[in-house]
Order: sequence, then C-alpha cells, then structure tokens
Amino acid sequence: MRSRLRPADLLPVGTVGLRSRPGRTALSVLGVAIGIAAMVAVLGVTRSSQADVLAEIDRVGTNLLTVANGKTTRGDEAELPATAGTAVARTEGVSSSAATATLPVRVYRNDRIPSGRTGGLSVRVAEPALLDTLDATLTRGRFLDPALVRYPAVVLGHYAASVVGIRDVGGQPRVWLGERWFTVVGVLAPVELAPELDAAALIGAPVAAADFGYRGHPTRIFVRAQTSRTTEVAGLLGRAADPAHPEEVAVSRPSEALTARIEVAGGTTVLLLGLGAVALLVGGIGIANVLVISVLERRTEIGLRRALGATRGHVGAQFLTESLLLGAGGGGAGVALGTLITFAMASVRGWPTLVPAWAVGAGLATAVLIGGCAGLYPAMRAARLSPTEALRTM
Repeated sequence: MRSRLRPADLLPVGTVGLRSRPGRTALSVLGVAIGIAAMVAVLGVTRSSQADVLAEIDRVGTNLLTVANGKTTRGDEAELPATAGTAVARTEGVSSSAATATLPVRVYRNDRIPSGRTGGLSVRVAEPALLDTLDATLTRGRFLDPALVRYPAVVLGHYAASVVGIRDVGGQPRVWLGERWFTVVGVLAPVELAPELDAAALIGAPVAAADFGYRGHPTRIFVRAQTSRTTEVAGLLGRAADPAHPEEVAVSRPSEALTARIEVAGGTTVLLLGLGAVALLVGGIGIANVLVISVLERRTEIGLRRALGATRGHVGAQFLTESLLLGAGGGGAGVALGTLITFAMASVRGWPTLVPAWAVGAGLATAVLIGGCAGLYPAMRAARLSPTEALRTM
C-alpha cells in the first residue's frame, strides 16, 4: 500500500522537533516576534499620534490664523501699528481676534532669584478675548477679564506654572515680574496651536502700559475667521494690520504646522518600518538556520521514517510545517507585543489607541510567509536525504 500522510497527522508530526527542543523554538519565535512587534508598534504609535493631532485640528479648527510682525526690506524686525489689533478685528470675515505682545520683562518665583535664571519664560500682554479665540482652557483659576487687566494679575502658561512651581491658585500665589509682584489668578492648559503661550506669563494691556511702558504695538494677533472664508481672510489681514507696509506683516495658519508634523511623522514611520523589516529578515534567517541544524541532527529520524515508507514529500512537508508554525507563532507573539507597546505609549501620552487592523493581518501574513520561505531550503534538503544515507549516521 502507498504511504499516506493525512492532514490530521501533519500537525503532530510537524511539531515533533518544536516540542523536543523548546528552548531553540522559543528563540526562533522571538526573532520573528521582535520584527513583527516593531512593525506593528511603529504603525500603531504613528496612527495613534496622528489621530491625536487630527483631533486637535478638528477641535480648534483650521480657521485659526496668526498675524505677526515680519521683516523690513533691510532685514530688521518690523513693528505692527498700535491700531493693528482693532483693524484686524474689524476685517470682514473675522469672527474674533486677540492681540498679544511680548515685553522685555522676566518672570521669577520671588525677588531673591538671580536675574540670570529666567527659566526661558517670557511676559506677554494679552486681551480677554484670547481664551475664546484660541479655544483654550484653564486648569486652575480664571482668565483675565476687563477688570483684572487693570490690576497686577497674571495668568501663567502650563509650562511657566511648572517652572515656578505653582500648581494651585487658591492661596493667591505671587510671582515677581519686572521688579513688581503680580498675583497668579489662573493657569492655562497646554495650547497646541500657540505653544509660545505655554512658557508665558499673561498680563493686561493697561497694567503693562502703566508699569512697563507698553505702547500698544502687538507682536502677534490670533484671528478666528469664518471657516468658509479662511483663505480670503488670510489675504486681507496683511493690509488690514499695516496698510502702509503690508509686506512687513507675516500671516500664517497654525494648523499647517500640525499637518507638517504628521508628514514628518510619516517619513519617520517609513524609516522605522525599514528597521522592523530588517529585524524580521534576521528572524527569518534564524528560522532557516535552526531548521538546517535540525535536519543535520535528525538524520536518523528522517532515515527511519523513509525506511518505514515516508515519501520525500512527507519529510519535506514535516519540516515546512515546522517553519510555518515558527513563523505563525512569532507573528502572533509580535502582534500581541506590538499592540501592548502601542497601548502603553498611547496611555502615557494621552492619545487614543489605534492599531490598524490591516497591520495586524499583514503582520501575521508576513510572519507566516517569512517562516515558509525560511523553511523551503531545509525542507528540500531533508526530503533529498535517502534512507541509507540517513541511517548510516546511526
């Protein structure tokens, strides 16, 4: 009778070598798992980060514009007119706006800190409409209002509050600004589209004029335009801010910076995927190496099976099954590990956890394919062994 190898018998026969050498099997699976985990984690972390950025863009909208002082024809820093804020606010298509200005004043926790230790913080003049224009939020206290802007009250950016060590405003903490004490009335949450505000101390224009000689010239104006007219409004803001020298006004859209960040992340993803592919290739070579050694070590087993009637195809199928199982095991472990890494990274950074379903499927399929390719040569080598040659090693 012709020897047969039923599909139901292929799995037990194909796992003989794996079960007899668990340590070697685990190392082979680990090689593939590292490569798959790297690829799944890179795709998952990138997609989670992009989802967070896109959610931020959707939240604040793409209709936020900024007007800033640019450069003169001689390369010097230009100065926006004192009327720029009012003129921009009156521009057709503008829903709301808020002017800010940077002052040559430093922020200190108290009056005993040396002047050189500024912590990279700045003082900015801000209007009460700034919070609504940026759709920003507070973590503590309140924002500047028409009453507070006339008094020595300050709102700290998120980073500025951490530098000076103020976590709560309940006890009316104070900071030292330009040789004067200011009471902290609020702390901002991080502002994604205006990160310069995170390291700033915000005060009102009247108190800035009285205490620091502020002359009303803004350095940056945040503008919220009607969504359908954002491009049109962007073209009008330069002349509205400075009719005499519109070319010295810089108009930008902060959401474009976030979009550029997604593109940069996409380029980095390709690089990291390449590194993951290299790791996966190394894992496949490891499987091939293990199976070649296994063929040499198991010549007696192969010869005995051939002598008992196993065909070349049966022996080849046994070793090919081993390689496929190694690849599938490594793929499953890699997908699980990559998903776990993505979840951990997203949880730490507060991102939504997103692992593309196609990445999971592609990871498993790639691992099985790598295992199958790695097992072809060892399987063919084992199948070519004749019974007499194999049994001669007994």
